[in-house]
Amino acid sequence: MSKKIVLAGGSGFLGNALADFLAAKGFEVVILTRGNSRAAGSIRYLQWDGATRGAWTDAIDGSYAVINFTGKSVNCLYTPKNKEEIIRSRLDSVRVLTEAILASAKPPAVFVQAGSLAIFGDTLQECDENAPHGTGFSVQVCQRWEQAFFERELTHTRKVMLRIGFALGKNGGALEPLAKLASMRLGGTVGSGNQYISWLHVDDLNEMFFYAMENEQVSGIVNATGPKPVTNREFMQTLRKVLNKGWAPPTPAPFVWLGAYLVMRTDPSLALTGRKCVPAKLLESGFSFGHTDLEAALRDLLVPEKANA
Repeated sequence: MSKKIVLAGGSGFLGNALADFLAAKGFEVVILTRGNSRAAGSIRYLQWDGATRGAWTDAIDGSYAVINFTGKSVNCLYTPKNKEEIIRSRLDSVRVLTEAILASAKPPAVFVQAGSLAIFGDTLQECDENAPHGTGFSVQVCQRWEQAFFERELTHTRKVMLRIGFALGKNGGALEPLAKLASMRLGGTVGSGNQYISWLHVDDLNEMFFYAMENEQVSGIVNATGPKPVTNREFMQTLRKVLNKGWAPPTPAPFVWLGAYLVMRTDPSLALTGRKCVPAKLLESGFSFGHTDLEAALRDLLVPEKANA
């Protein structure tokens, strides 16, 4: 019998990528979703609300691993209502999954939480797992999130918090809007351009989840990012090069603020802040990265195979 992996809130970009990756390896994949229960190929979807126990808890009992992606997207305006939902969706899902694991006759071997590098705030200093935290709303969210995840002991279940960086993948995710802007010759430097982007290829992220599941020595907090962060200026220059686009006008901070609020309907800090993070624990434990060169990674994702040949 194949091992069962439960992906809570796994119907988004990163969750779907991991689901396909695990299904290809022969795992039984169950996604907890707010949508209707259904089956799609080898992947099962079970309805849940992310806050209360229900029939979905049967999938937790006897599972090999639980991986939690649940949380309202931070790509929104930080209104009081949205702020409350950002926090509540994260804390509720951690709480109810913990309760389900504690109630299981056969609890999972590992509980992996998809977290965020935003806990380091806006900084140019290199940040490994032990670096000081920043300030601001996003930092407070991450701190409460991590506290909730680790506050209750699970005797038979190992816990891993992956602080995920700027994950690059095909047909969605963080890269898609930037690639669209660059293709329209609007992919210039954002703000000062000095803010760091701690990027990683989604294939490496999938391998990190697998690594966290399969290696008992991996526990606690892990920076899930590539080993070579770059500035926004370098990232956008490389993106334009890969897409064969020339110079593009920079977007000064005041225009970023206007565009974020009036057009994108999101908080401008998402574009104007950054952090220079490194995956110290993964490197020390011998994790092997498949993509460490930004240009090669972008070509892999954005340029058709024939053009790469």
